Order: sequence, then structure tokens, then C-alpha cells
Amino acid sequence: MTHLRKLMLDELQRRNYAQSTVRTYIKAVEDFARHFGKSPEQLGPKHIRAYQVHLFRDRKLAAGTVEQRGAALRFLYIKTLHRPYLPDQIPFPKRARRLPVVLSSDEVALLIDSAKNLMHRAMLMTLYATGLRRAELCRLKVADIDSERMVIHVHEGKGGRDRDVLLSPKLLETLRDYWRWMKPKTWLFPGMVSNWRADVPVDTKVVWVAVRAAKERAGITKRVSPHTLRHSFATHMLEAGADLRTIQVLLGHAKLADTTVYLHLSRRHLQAVASPLDGLDLSEPAQAKRSRKRQKR
Repeated sequence: MTHLRKLMLDELQRRNYAQSTVRTYIKAVEDFARHFGKSPEQLGPKHIRAYQVHLFRDRKLAAGTVEQRGAALRFLYIKTLHRPYLPDQIPFPKRARRLPVVLSSDEVALLIDSAKNLMHRAMLMTLYATGLRRAELCRLKVADIDSERMVIHVHEGKGGRDRDVLLSPKLLETLRDYWRWMKPKTWLFPGMVSNWRADVPVDTKVVWVAVRAAKERAGITKRVSPHTLRHSFATHMLEAGADLRTIQVLLGHAKLADTTVYLHLSRRHLQAVASPLDGLDLSEPAQAKRSRKRQKR
């Protein structure tokens, strides 16, 4: 371990950053150093500028990924190397605001029924029934399933926040069948060690593969990921009459503004107002000309 790597790790850990963030930041800085073949201590603003251009132009990375790399470099140079004059040299790229993909209820049912096995089915059902993030799903423990109160305890979600989410009776029934088959000990969805099932959390990639495989079997053409089930959960809850504040708490959003995106996806809210076109007194379509000939000038 290099001196700089240890310094950065110490700074991340004393600020109690999540382990996933620590790994992402360290990997980003390693990639930056590898690109120039030098220690980041020997690199400066012109190198950062060239690296960000390289990520966009040559590697074709998404704006969100480049933003994440930029956050890692900001932490390195400002918090670890104490160069407070650098923030303006590491801008966050402008990101396109796209609405998330949402599945219909029928598509969700088809996706779940297309799961490869009972473990994958239980994963997909849990994602949709609770709105959990993929990493939160992987860290669930058997003891987190509280059938007495019909809630699932989520410990140290994004931002280190704990919360309780809904435990659907239908999900509980499936989880009981799954438990009798898998017999998980500590972690609800155990992973593999040397190709053997072990008492460790399942890798997040397994969840992604489970959703992807079910999508292919179901013949769904939309872009579907584990996060799609989270978006679908929130949108369907809103359409069923849940208020935004409740959905915010269930999703673990720090700000209500992050939850309002689902207003744009909810059919109930879109159909609650009429289009101004409907208020116009128009002639019948049959009266409109249908000639395609070019008019003489």
C-alpha cells in the first residue's frame, strides 16, 4: 500500500464513508494515476482536465460516472492533499434529466414469474415489494424480517440511515418458502465462496444478473435493472394513493425533492388534469382537407 493510498483511506474512514464509496473512490484514483503513469501527487489541474475529457471522448462514459470520478478526485486533492484551490478545476459535468423507466403491474408480475429459481424470485419480489436499493437487499439479514410488526429493518442504508419498510403478506409467504429451502443463517441472501454457498452477503452483481435473466425470459423490451423495480414500487404506490412524504420515508430519500420525480410517472396524477386542447371548440376532423398535392404559388 502506497503512502498516498493509506492517507486517503484514513481520511475516508475517519469521516465514516460507506465501504462502497471507499472502494469506488480508491478505484477512481487508481485509474487516474494509471492513465498518466504517475502518482496523483505529481499531477495537477491540466492533468485533471485532460483526464475528464478522456473519460467523455475516448471511453464514452456517462455523465454520472464522470461525476463520480470527479468527486473522488475532489476528495483526494482537497481533503487528503489539502489543495483547497482545486474545486473549480474539477467541475461536475452537466447531466441530462431523464425520467426513470417504470414497469406496469403486469410487466412486474411477468418479470417475477420469469425468475430462474426461488432465490432469484425472492430477490425480485423483495425489491418490488419494499423499494430497496440493490446494496440494501444484499445486506439484509434473516433477523431483519420482523413478521410480528410486518416490517423489514434496513440498517445503514444510503447515507448511513436506518429505516423500516413494508413487509407484504405475499412477500412473507414467499420468504418463508425460500427460507425452508435455502436455510440461510445470518444473511437472508447468502453468497458464494470458492463456488460453495457460504454465510456471506450475496454480491450485488448476482442481483443484477437475476433481474437481467428474468427480463430476457419474460421478453420485456424495456431497459430493466434492479433499480427499475424500485422506481416501479414508488410509482405504483403513488398511483394507489400513498402520499409523497410516506414514499420518501419508505425509499430512504434524504430530500423530498428526490421523490417528486414520481409525480411525472404516475398515471393518476397525469390524468387528474385535462389537456387545454380538450377545452377548444374545434370543427370535426372530417371537415379537414386531405389533399396531398402541392399548392401552386
